[in-house]
Amino acid sequence: MVSEYPIHVEDLTVAYHDEPVLWDVDLQVPEGTLMAIVGPNGAGKSTLIKTILGLMEPAAGQVLIYGQGYAQQRQQVAYVPQRGSVDWDFPTSALDVVMMGCYGRLGWFRRPAGRERAAARAALERVGMQDFAARQISQLSGGQQQRVFLARALVQDARIYMMDEPFQGVDALTEKAIVSVLQDLRAQGRTVVVVHHDLDSVPQYFDRVLLLNVRAVAAGPVAEVFTPENIRITYGAKVKLALKNGNGH
Repeated sequence: MVSEYPIHVEDLTVAYHDEPVLWDVDLQVPEGTLMAIVGPNGAGKSTLIKTILGLMEPAAGQVLIYGQGYAQQRQQVAYVPQRGSVDWDFPTSALDVVMMGCYGRLGWFRRPAGRERAAARAALERVGMQDFAARQISQLSGGQQQRVFLARALVQDARIYMMDEPFQGVDALTEKAIVSVLQDLRAQGRTVVVVHHDLDSVPQYFDRVLLLNVRAVAAGPVAEVFTPENIRITYGAKVKLALKNGNGH
């Protein structure tokens, strides 16, 4: 049997109102890697993730998850959206938010039972939020909310994790907790793709990177493609990056 990439993007073009926001993008994400998607505002980073997740229709090209369309493989994929896209006033506890991650496997008409509750508590503990299980989600800080959403993804026990700016606006403690979880997932052979904005931490956190600005400028191992030249092509002359011998701080 031919081994399929967890994520295979081919000739992908996506347009808003006939204006391309992604143009002819090719991408293969190998199993068990931690990949950053970086690029300037408006580069199509979130659009790429949403198209991979079947939330947006491509104008051309295709996305395959383990060799099949997303609809056939949705249970293999967990998604952490941008925190700013979530209604945090919804009256529910942190534990209930995490348990929502179980519905994909249960279906909407089966109630979560003790096993799901135990899995949700374990996921909260994994992100250091076990003491906040009963807290209303609206009462948590931004970093705490982000960790709860990460726990909701963890409880899905997926093979692929897609995350849109998980480090945006979070405190140092949360960033450290998230990085630790991402590295654990990679160690378990899971595939993690993260839209990321802090260029200096790319070599520290990730082993692969996609540099994107409507088109894919370069993709591959950080040591090979995360070069000053590719960064300049991606961002233009405006970017200043503290890279020392190709390594971040």
